[in-house]
Amino acid sequence: MSRASPSFAHWAPGLFVLLWSTGFVGAKFGLPYAEPVTFMAWRYCLVSLALGAVVLWLRAPWPRAPRMYLHLGVSGLLMHGFYIGGVFIAIARGMNSGIAALIVGVQPLLTAALSGPLLGERLSRLQWAGFFLGFAGLALTVHRSLAAGEMPVFGLVSCSIALLAITSGTLYQKRYTAGVDNRVGALVQFMATAVACVLVSHTFETGVVHWHPRFVFALGWLCIVLSLGAISILWLLIRQGEAARVASLFYLVPPVVALEGFLLFGETLSALQMLGIAVTATGVALINRV
Repeated sequence: MSRASPSFAHWAPGLFVLLWSTGFVGAKFGLPYAEPVTFMAWRYCLVSLALGAVVLWLRAPWPRAPRMYLHLGVSGLLMHGFYIGGVFIAIARGMNSGIAALIVGVQPLLTAALSGPLLGERLSRLQWAGFFLGFAGLALTVHRSLAAGEMPVFGLVSCSIALLAITSGTLYQKRYTAGVDNRVGALVQFMATAVACVLVSHTFETGVVHWHPRFVFALGWLCIVLSLGAISILWLLIRQGEAARVASLFYLVPPVVALEGFLLFGETLSALQMLGIAVTATGVALINRV
């Protein structure tokens, strides 16, 4: 697979952050009308059909090694099943969408800590300072939410599981799925997640969906913009850059989600929370400085 053009490297990170942030908003729009895993099952079944048609039409090359399908399935379950599932369940149980984004935004610190021993990537002292500064900003904001009683314990646990899943999934994909066509790789990941979600939904949920226009819009947005658009960009970014550097983009998602939450749902942030976001943004600047 050829490397991305310089123009892609310039605009893709910002576009990814914008698109990825809308996933939290889409969840809040759609979850009142379906249980979380049922919502995910519909999402990943539909996106698997859509992307499958594209892959067949373009005749994209499929992996020849059987073990590669296992690696793709594992990374898919981590990055789409457990990560998205943790966030969806937390929001369905009352977690503020912006706070959920803040918790899973700790991912870059964990990715940085693990990318060295697992992938052999080295970080400069300035980059490490950026990661710790970003973590401090997130911790400051989350602490304010805990103190104000805005964060249910179940939501904290669910988002923590999502955090571990997206971190390990990013590293796993970077290490074990190199050379796979990104369209085929995403399709296998989505199919594995769809099967898992259907099984979990039928086992632990009612499977009932209220087909309200808001749910239809949220489902369509998550399928097309998130699962086809943002995930494709993330895949390419992981391929083209170091895992820790790519993960630093997730630090930018919480403030964007907070802005979207304010504009769409009237969610507000305290002065302390805004300070935490500003500290996090400073950390991002240090991470991306070479």
